[in-house]
Order: sequence, then C-alpha cells, then structure tokens
Amino acid sequence: MRLLLVEDDNHVAAALSAVLARHGFDVTHARSGEEALQALVPEGNGFGVVLLDLGLPDQDGYEVCGKIRKRTSTPVIMVTARSDVRSRIHGLNLGADDYVVKPYDTGELLARIHAVARRRAPDEAAASGDSGLRLGSVLIELPTRQVSVDGSVVQLTRKEFDLLALLAQRPGVVFRREQIISEVWRTSWEGTGRTLEVHVASLRSKLRMPALIETVRGVGYRLVAPTP
Repeated sequence: MRLLLVEDDNHVAAALSAVLARHGFDVTHARSGEEALQALVPEGNGFGVVLLDLGLPDQDGYEVCGKIRKRTSTPVIMVTARSDVRSRIHGLNLGADDYVVKPYDTGELLARIHAVARRRAPDEAAASGDSGLRLGSVLIELPTRQVSVDGSVVQLTRKEFDLLALLAQRPGVVFRREQIISEVWRTSWEGTGRTLEVHVASLRSKLRMPALIETVRGVGYRLVAPTP
C-alpha cells in the first residue's frame, strides 16, 4: 500500500517511515501542507492512506484535512498531541477517517491504518462495478467473502479468506511475511510465523492448487495467477 506521511519533523518521519516500510508500506514523505496537497494530485495519486500530523509549518492541519477531503476520498488519519474530545470531533467533522493521539503504540497505528483501508475497499469495488477477483478457475467474491473453484464453493475460515484476498490483490507481487501478519492478523511478526505457514498450507490443500501460492524463501509469499 502507498502511504502519504505528512510530518514536518524529519527525524520523526525517518523513524516512522522505516517502521512502515518494514510492514510493507511504500511511504512518501511530505513536510508541509502544500507538499501534501501537491502529492495527492491527481485524485489521490494512488495513495491508500494519508497519515496527517496536525502540527505543520505552513498551514493548520485541520485546514489541510479539509482541503484533502475536497480533492480525494483517500482515507485520512490525523496524528496529534491534542487529546481533548472537542479536537477529535472537529477533525472527524472535517472528514478525517480516524484520529491517533501522541504518544501512540506502533501496533495500534498499524491496526488503524489497515482498518481504514479495509473500510474503503468495499466502496471502491462497488463504485467500479467489480464484485470480486478472478484468477483462472478461482473466483474470490469480496462482498460475500466467498471463494469458488470451477464454480464449486470452497469453505474457508475468516483468516484463510483474508490471506487469499490480500495476495490476490496483486498477483505476482511478493508480500513480506511481516506485512501479511500485520494486515491479516493485525499483530507483529513475533510468534505468529508458524500460524501463517499453517494457513498457507491449508489454502493450498482446500483449493487443490499447491502451486497457487508460492513461497519466496527468506521473504514471504506471492500468488501465481493460474494459466487460463
């Protein structure tokens, strides 16, 4: 996922960008409100989420949020030291999708990023008229969370579906283990690696397509689109 980080403190931005990159995000750093607005042209410019710090040098962060919302529907998460309820309500009324108060836990921030991205996905699918993802004989229906192979429904657990849907979004692209754990299990990598391996093995078995999900040693997994 491409993420626009709007933060005027270069040290904070560098540290946070490194953490986000380890979890699979492609981070673009904007140091001011104007830089952020320019980065979002045209219509969102492919960003999945905007992480907007309110303490900017050139414009009030709330004002920037309002301008972003007029230009694009890209989800915005406000980041600020202001913890009072009135400030949070003001930000949400301007169109922010979520609000994180400093100091925050990195795990919580990642969970909030994934949450707003997931909320947006069904709306994008409905707007484009897409009801699912087709990969050869495999059909993944996102609105109903149903998977079928050659027309026959395959019963998957919630996490198995989430894992398959994530990999199917970008066939051929390698997803790092840390990224998958963060997006599907919404937790950190420690202690969850074996769980991921078990779910991948289960998917290969249930779909009866062992080659569909390829292991990339030392990195993660990718979905290999079946040949028509």
